[in-house]
Amino acid sequence: MRLFQGDYERETVYGEDPAAMALHWQQLGATRLHVVDLDGARSGRQANAAAVRSIVNAVSIPVQLGGGVRDLDVVAYWLSAGVDRVFLGTVAVTDHTLARAACQRFGGHVAAGADARDGEIAVRGWEESSGETVVDFARRLLNDGACALSYTNIALDGTLLGPDLDGMKRLLEQIGPTEAQIILSGGVATVDDIAAAAKVPGLGGIIVGRALYEGTVDLAAALSAVEEG
Repeated sequence: MRLFQGDYERETVYGEDPAAMALHWQQLGATRLHVVDLDGARSGRQANAAAVRSIVNAVSIPVQLGGGVRDLDVVAYWLSAGVDRVFLGTVAVTDHTLARAACQRFGGHVAAGADARDGEIAVRGWEESSGETVVDFARRLLNDGACALSYTNIALDGTLLGPDLDGMKRLLEQIGPTEAQIILSGGVATVDDIAAAAKVPGLGGIIVGRALYEGTVDLAAALSAVEEG
């Protein structure tokens, strides 16, 4: 399922079998899968736990998961279940102590999702503004030890209008050099978008969703663009 600009009233379902879809992308050359429990992000519960487990069990490549992770036990559960990275979102804003503890306890396996609307981090399935700026959030989580940080401009997510390269460049400049992987997400429409992102200094990855499912991006061509970048 995919949302348009984070709107739960504008969702698109691309397949009824998540495990089969995950295996499909692995067979086409994907080296990592980014999975988001959209229902979990909204409710704070692991609404699609069975589907996530089926994905992890179906593939041999690393799987990273976000959405609805609100406590240390859930982080521990997913890491023991085979998830490689767990992304914190809402709880990273509402409970700084827990976020820091997660990063330190599960070093190298806890990441943060900087999902932004109008320059501020959005929480609870992107339906509420936290009041915390993207750069303040990013600096705090990276200082806490997050192994990766994804940046999403919600206004572009699912739109196929192109990623927020300018916003990503500003964020990279503001946070400075880091050992964490910095990832861009949202809006990717073409292989040219990916090629342009691959040339951004300090960018460690880009998440592609709707463009793959709708065929505007070929995965093999996208991987080649990254290698050439």
